[in-house]
Amino acid sequence: MTATSEEIRKLADLIRESQPCVVLTGAGVSTESGIPDFRSPTGLWAEADPLEVASLQAFRADPERVWSFYAPRLRMLTGAEPNAAHLALAELERLGLVRGVITQNIDLLHERAGSGDVIEVHGSIRTATCPSCGAVHPLEDVAASIEARGVPHCRRCGAVLKPDVVLFGEVLPERAIDRAYELARRAALMLVVGSALEVFPAADLPLETLRAGGALAIVNREPTPLDEEAELRIGGSAGEALSAVLAELEPG
Repeated sequence: MTATSEEIRKLADLIRESQPCVVLTGAGVSTESGIPDFRSPTGLWAEADPLEVASLQAFRADPERVWSFYAPRLRMLTGAEPNAAHLALAELERLGLVRGVITQNIDLLHERAGSGDVIEVHGSIRTATCPSCGAVHPLEDVAASIEARGVPHCRRCGAVLKPDVVLFGEVLPERAIDRAYELARRAALMLVVGSALEVFPAADLPLETLRAGGALAIVNREPTPLDEEAELRIGGSAGEALSAVLAELEPG
């Protein structure tokens, strides 16, 4: 499904007239960069049980098994490039039309596209931390350790590193989620892009905006539980829709 010109104009008008605009992104914003989502029929959880390969309990029981799932994905994420949706959101921020991007993604693509205010509520691949001695290792060292040994180990004490992403059963980073709620409460418009709005507490952020009197717009291929609460819902490609919205909003 391709967004109609009327839908594009309406979303552009909403962004222009409803400031500040805060964006919430999920896995669907990165699928056009070749990164699979989680819950679709072809997503990651169609082939693997997240409690066995992506939970804190699983990591504590068998960190090597968790890394056997995670290491190929890390290679995929580090090789991915920002797509048109990431680039459009970064440009809208530069134009003063997006206050910040709250993302459930761990892939760093918003940052690499040029977004300056990115709140990563599920962590990121930027670092991994040693659960034994607390040493923090940058992505480059983690990737090198995986290539050399298959599983990344701490250079200080030798323990298996834990990726600094939020695993199932793990608490979200307090500072990030607190800031996300603050932005959601202050938003005149919450623009959801590529999120099925099924994972809490991130899925509660649009409701926080609505409770505070703000509006909601959604760009997502599949229906979400909040479609009926939204001023506008656009299906289809996030990259195509946001690029067209940017063209409507750019000066001149």
